[in-house]
Amino acid sequence: MNIQMVDLRTQFEGIKEEVLSGFQSIFESGAFINGPMVKNFCESLSQYLQVAHTIPCANGTDALQAALMALNFSPGDEIITTPFTFIATAEVITLLGLKPVFVDIEPQTFNIDVRKIETAITPKTRCIMPVHLYGQCADMESILAIAEKHNLYVIEDNAQSIGATYTFSDGRKQMAGTMGHIGCTSFYPSKNLGAYGDAGAIFTNDDALAQALHMIVNHGQKEKYTSDVIGINSRLDSFQAVVLHAKLKKLPEYITARQAAAAFYDEAFTNIDALKIPFRSENSTHVFHQYTLITDLNRDDLRAHLSAHNVPSMVYYPFPLHLNKAFAYLNHKKGDFPVSEHMALQTISLPMHTELTPEQLKYISSTIISYCTKK
Repeated sequence: MNIQMVDLRTQFEGIKEEVLSGFQSIFESGAFINGPMVKNFCESLSQYLQVAHTIPCANGTDALQAALMALNFSPGDEIITTPFTFIATAEVITLLGLKPVFVDIEPQTFNIDVRKIETAITPKTRCIMPVHLYGQCADMESILAIAEKHNLYVIEDNAQSIGATYTFSDGRKQMAGTMGHIGCTSFYPSKNLGAYGDAGAIFTNDDALAQALHMIVNHGQKEKYTSDVIGINSRLDSFQAVVLHAKLKKLPEYITARQAAAAFYDEAFTNIDALKIPFRSENSTHVFHQYTLITDLNRDDLRAHLSAHNVPSMVYYPFPLHLNKAFAYLNHKKGDFPVSEHMALQTISLPMHTELTPEQLKYISSTIISYCTKK
């Protein structure tokens, strides 16, 4: 079987006509950057997320950097985040002369452990940056309460969970990326809402922050050639907007397909003692950017078995950030964040995308079960 971790080629067939027609319109209009296609996409995305402002940018890393810049932090200010994520989350903190302060994750959701946040707060703490990992929200109600108590900002890294819905204890519902002061996302091709190249966006309900963010991603300019602040050059091109707009219309359908695939995996692995299926939070829907198992088996041997049977797999992330050389200056050591370190060694992600067929899912799961039952 030709099984992919992400099958963008097959997914393209469902949007091909709209995408190619949109590309033709761009060529004819010459509006390659920040044209009407970009405006239309951002308006549609704001409506889908029920957020006041969507600010487009070139990629998810730029989104995070612009968000930090908009809040006017000073060198040495501390930003609390998780070590179990892609490097971009903490990378932008360091690039701006700020200090990432890591807090370990929950063993069930892989998201930041809210019970440990307050012990990490110091007089220099300015912001909490939770990551909604693998497809479901962090405990935002607790995070927002802590932030309010300590007068902190909240920036959501929503690169993996666009479309997830969080339910507060009073019944209110908000979508991932819209609950903090600023939300950031990536439209990297493999994301649930992915472009055909790099792209990203920033969300906020604050009018003043929206104005600042628009300037920051455009060289600090409110008007051409007049820069009010130091900014960056980070724009969404019209071709990516066409792709994203076409996919946004299908995002609910894509999420349903991912959830169905996850349910198939769940049923297949429920009684396999060596595998722990993904946990579902009571407060958040799960949109399954990744389907990640926890296993006490020899992971490398399991991956070799899968590869021998033409089943791809991935490990996100094999090294927590505090053990990466780039963050050696923070003087962390093994054992500082034991849950993150354990998950780095024990997790494995299976193929997860919108085009998985029942036959493929059955083959993948049976290949894993055959390995487990021999151990």
